[in-house]
Amino acid sequence: MSDADSKIHATEIPGGYREVLRVAYPLIISMGSFTVMQFADRMFLSWYSATAIQAALPAGILSFTLICLFMALAGYANTFVAQYHGAGDRMGCSRSTVQGVILAVASWPVMLALMPIGWWLLRVSGHAPPVFEAEMQYFNILMIGSVTAPLGAAFSSFFTGRGDTLTNMYAHVAGNVVNILLDYAMIFGRWGFPEMGIRGAAWATVIAGFVAPSIFAFLYFRPQMREQYQTTKHLKLDWPLMKRLFQFGFPSAVHLLLDVGSFSLFVLLIGRMGRVALAASNIALAVNGLAFMPLLGFAMAATILVGQYQGRGESAYAERATWTCMKMGWMYMVVIAMTFVFLPHVYFELFTGRGADALDIAEVLPVGRYLLIMMALWGMMDAASLVFSGALKGAGDTRFVMVYSVIIAWGVWLTGEFLIIAVFKLGVIAAWIWLTVYVFLLAIGFFIRFLGGKWKSITILEPSVPITPDRPGAEALGLVE
Repeated sequence: MSDADSKIHATEIPGGYREVLRVAYPLIISMGSFTVMQFADRMFLSWYSATAIQAALPAGILSFTLICLFMALAGYANTFVAQYHGAGDRMGCSRSTVQGVILAVASWPVMLALMPIGWWLLRVSGHAPPVFEAEMQYFNILMIGSVTAPLGAAFSSFFTGRGDTLTNMYAHVAGNVVNILLDYAMIFGRWGFPEMGIRGAAWATVIAGFVAPSIFAFLYFRPQMREQYQTTKHLKLDWPLMKRLFQFGFPSAVHLLLDVGSFSLFVLLIGRMGRVALAASNIALAVNGLAFMPLLGFAMAATILVGQYQGRGESAYAERATWTCMKMGWMYMVVIAMTFVFLPHVYFELFTGRGADALDIAEVLPVGRYLLIMMALWGMMDAASLVFSGALKGAGDTRFVMVYSVIIAWGVWLTGEFLIIAVFKLGVIAAWIWLTVYVFLLAIGFFIRFLGGKWKSITILEPSVPITPDRPGAEALGLVE
C-alpha cells in the first residue's frame, strides 16, 4: 500500500460511508456494465425477432444455473482472501486464489457433462417449437464456454478480497464492452461478421467471457505480485486449505445454485402461460437487472469488508459496514423504483416495435407495467436480502444462508408458483405477486439472522500466529509506517 493510499484510508471511519463507497463503487460500475451488456443483448435480440427474446432468458438462466455452483465455489476464495488480508497474511491470499483457480479449471468437464440435464429441462418446458430450437442453440454455445465464469470469479477474488475493486472494474468493463460490440456484429451480421441471430449473441458472450480472466491472470503473475505474494510459488494444490474452501464455500455455492435454479424454474413455468406472458416477464426481468446488478455491488462490498474486519477480529466494524451498505443500497433502489412506477413505457419501448416478428408494445405493456410496479415494491427487500446474506457469507455463516434459502425458495415460493401457474392457472400477475412475497420472506430471515450476531463467532481460517508489525502484509493494517 502506498503512502498516499495509507493517508486516504487513515481518514476513513471504519465501516463508514467513505470506506464502503471506495470499495463498492468499482463493483457497482462493474455490475452496471454487466447490466448494460445484458440489457443490450436482450434489446438486440428483441429487435431481431420475438422468438429470440423469448428463448434467450430461459436458456440463459438455465445455463447459468448449471454453471453457478462452480462459479460460486471457486469465487468463495474471495472470502478467504479478504480474511487473510485482514489478518496480514499475504501468502494466504495467493494460496486461496490458486485453490479457486484449480476448482474452476477442474469444473469445466463437469459442466459439459451436465448439458443433457439442460436439454431435458428445455424439452419438458412445453415451449413452442421455434422457441425450443432457439433455446437449444443458445444453451449449447453458452455451456461450451462455461469455464469463463468460474475462472473469472477465482482470479478476481485475489483483487476484490484485498479491497482492490478497481482492477475488477476495469477487467469486467473491458469484457462487457467487447461483448456488446460482438453482440451487435454477430446478431445482425455487421462489420464482416455473418448474421447469426441468437447464436451470434451466445458466441459473443463466450468470446468476451475470456477477456476478464485473461486480464486478471496477466496482473496476478506480473513481477510485483510474484515478489510480494509469491504467486508462482503457490501455484499448486494446498489440500488442507482446499478442504476449508469446500467446507465454507460449498454451502454458499449450493445457495446460489438453488436460488438461481428456483428462478430458472419460475421462468420455465411462466413460459407455459403463452407468448405475451413470457415476453412481458422476460422483458421485466431484463429491466430488473438495472436494479439487481448494482445492488450486487453493495452486497459484494459487504462480503469483502465483513471478511476483512472478521479477519482482524473487529466485528463491530464489520457490523457497521453492513448497515452502511444497506443504507446506500436503499438510496439507490428508491431512485430506480420511481422510474419503474412512472416510466414503464420507456423501458418496454426499447424491446418492441422492430423487425417483422417483433413484439408490439400494445401487447406487453398492459401486463408489463404491473410487473414493474411489483419490482419497485420488492426492490427494497431485495436490497436487504442481498446485503445481509452477503455479510453473512463474508463471516462464514454460509450454512444458514443455504438452508434458509432452500426452505423459502423451494418449500414456499415454488410450491406456490406451481399451484398458481399449473393448477389454478391464475395468470402472470398472480405469479409475480407470489414472487414479491418470496423476496420479503427471504429478506426478513437474513435480517433476523444478522441481528442475532452468531456470525461474529465463526472462524474460517486455520489457527495462525498473532499479527505483528514484521508479519508479511502487516503494513496493510497500518502496523508498519
